[in-house]
Amino acid sequence: MISALDCDLRPGSGLGIFELGSSLWNTLDLLRRLQHAFPHADIKYDQDASSTTPIVVHIRPHLDLLFSGKQQRLHTIVLRKLRHGDPPVTLRYKDTVLSSPDNVLKRVSVSRTFGPTYPPPGDDLRADLRYPGVWFSFEEDGMGDGLKGIQSEDRMHEVKRVIVSQKELDGEDRDALGEPVECPVMDGDISSAIVKVHEGVDLYFHPVSTAQPVNIRLGETTAQDLTIDLGPPSRVHYKEDDRMTIHSATRPTDSSEAAYFYNYFQHGLDFLLSSNHVVTKIVLHSNIPGSPLFQRYKRCNWEIESTPEDDEDDTPPRKRFYDRFETISHFLSPRDPPPSMLLDRTDDEEAMTLPSATTRLHGYDGIILEVSESSQVVAVMLF
Repeated sequence: MISALDCDLRPGSGLGIFELGSSLWNTLDLLRRLQHAFPHADIKYDQDASSTTPIVVHIRPHLDLLFSGKQQRLHTIVLRKLRHGDPPVTLRYKDTVLSSPDNVLKRVSVSRTFGPTYPPPGDDLRADLRYPGVWFSFEEDGMGDGLKGIQSEDRMHEVKRVIVSQKELDGEDRDALGEPVECPVMDGDISSAIVKVHEGVDLYFHPVSTAQPVNIRLGETTAQDLTIDLGPPSRVHYKEDDRMTIHSATRPTDSSEAAYFYNYFQHGLDFLLSSNHVVTKIVLHSNIPGSPLFQRYKRCNWEIESTPEDDEDDTPPRKRFYDRFETISHFLSPRDPPPSMLLDRTDDEEAMTLPSATTRLHGYDGIILEVSESSQVVAVMLF
């Protein structure tokens, strides 16, 4: 463990190594690579709505990172226990040391560094100081209720928490559970993936205003196309598991005709390529907390698109990753859901134990849904 936590404050942008707008997948991967500096991290979420729940990553003892529910993007950073806990904290702003083991951050110090600011509407007795992109609180937890009635002109109040969020452009408070606005750290990430059954997927990237979609087509797109459009894969995995061929109505192909996967963990995508290097299957992952594949893949914000009901309809109907299985199933087929297969991804992971380790595979014409016990679709496969 490091002997001290030294971090720079960037209002509206980030704190230390953490950048607002970063994905949950990238952040947890960063923490995994820096276990010597951050050995204790807890992930908290609502198990009843894990596909859309905001996620809090608590890095003991000083940091709370709040990620948005749908895009899984870093929304808010909270730095607490400035004067307590191990390791000690040094907080800097530009060339100024705001807080350290030898410097107590007080109200007067904040005012000297950042200047005057407006009081929160209706809370003129509160001691909190809010500036664009950063908020200084004078109590350990809560939103300042314990300080009501204490006159805000007490210059010696000690800062207990520092909260960093994106700056407001319209003067209104940002939704604490909303989505971060698009920012440079998102550039190159997939903003949405439009799934078209029997065809393929259209990938849209950040920045949304300038990027052209990448069209991946079943039976047409080649391995070379993927490398040109998406870059080299994170991993190339040769398909060795042929257990599903027992359910095939046709005779299994010769195993010498090796198929292989291109794994793009950073995009939440897998592509199965045939022996002649053409895409035959596409897998899109939802990265749902508590599922066996959580954090192996970044969340892919997929939407299944159907044909418009009439020629004048410019907005084809879609179902999204956070819709419940029953809703998506009826969208794909109005009849009763097809028979399902039980899948336990922990069968090959003896050390892994999860409260909901099993999922079910529901097959439709051209598409398979992998569904959790709580009716959340954890992955989509096109074939």
